[in-house]
Amino acid sequence: MKRSKKASPALAGFFDPASLEKEKAELEKVMAVADFWTDQVRATKVGERYSAVQKEMDDFRGLEKQVDDLFVLASELKEEEGGLWSEIEGQYGELKKQFDALEFLKLFSGPYDRNDAIVALHSGTGGTEAQDWAEMLLRMYLRFCERKGFSARIVEKSVGGEAGIKSAVLEVSGTWAYGWLKSEHGVHRLVRISPFDAEKMRHTSFALAEVLPVLGELEVTLDPKDLRIDTFLSSGHGGQSVQTTYSAVRIVHIPTGITVSCQNERSQLQNRETAMKILRGKLHALAEVERQKEKQKIRGEYKEAAWGNQIRSYVLHPYKMVKDLRTKYETQDTQAVLDGDLEAFIEAYLRTLKPQS
Repeated sequence: MKRSKKASPALAGFFDPASLEKEKAELEKVMAVADFWTDQVRATKVGERYSAVQKEMDDFRGLEKQVDDLFVLASELKEEEGGLWSEIEGQYGELKKQFDALEFLKLFSGPYDRNDAIVALHSGTGGTEAQDWAEMLLRMYLRFCERKGFSARIVEKSVGGEAGIKSAVLEVSGTWAYGWLKSEHGVHRLVRISPFDAEKMRHTSFALAEVLPVLGELEVTLDPKDLRIDTFLSSGHGGQSVQTTYSAVRIVHIPTGITVSCQNERSQLQNRETAMKILRGKLHALAEVERQKEKQKIRGEYKEAAWGNQIRSYVLHPYKMVKDLRTKYETQDTQAVLDGDLEAFIEAYLRTLKPQS
């Protein structure tokens, strides 16, 4: 029996290798330009995307060949060779796992799901408790990024008065970074016995996570006349030079009033570039809200970090439970979640976004 040149029936309708081939060819044209390596940052991004496309193609083709071979073997199996069925079933189980992993990628259907991401955390109602909770979330997302092999760096951080953080901004780089993290946008609620309460009373705290895609200049254009850019003395980490120079940057988008500041980088130029990334993400989120005619405020789907607006509850007392209020997915393994085990929650959310056939 000859192998068909078309995709195996089991894979048809789930994957589009033709679009990957097209994107690969387009990336190769970009990389072939003489001055490609002049812009190191852009060249690195293009190279990473090319490697990701090549891997996705290799994974698909490899699975397709194995499925095709197993189909041929099963089709030609004779009755007297029935003992081979157990081996075929074992191979099928392994291929099913590979198929499920590839099928999961189809859940990343958003236009910016492949992009890097900005995660901004803000402590909400609850004072020191909320600031400590915001820092716990920061740790959770750093651990998650480590699990996924993403590069994550803190580009802005405001420390709380007694403990925790008032706010922090995390830049996450890696293929599908925004696709993975976009489900985390919203208010997160914590219920626990407060470590700051001498009477050991139960407290409820809130923190807001904003998740924005990192967008290029061509995706969100900014008119310099609409921007007010101020510099000021940095109070962040980075050594004596940061403390004694006007390296911190604050950018105000005058038409919308959106304000972004950054001071953790060592140079004013780096802080300005980072602030512009965040500003483009916020303007994109605002534009999306306006297009959908939702009566929301600046920062995309911004909601007050307080009662009634949470997307997920983390209960550590009187019982242990993490529950997503959008998908109803829950687990009692609270420590694993706080250590960055978020895949099941994210998959459940992404499946709610997938169009129903």
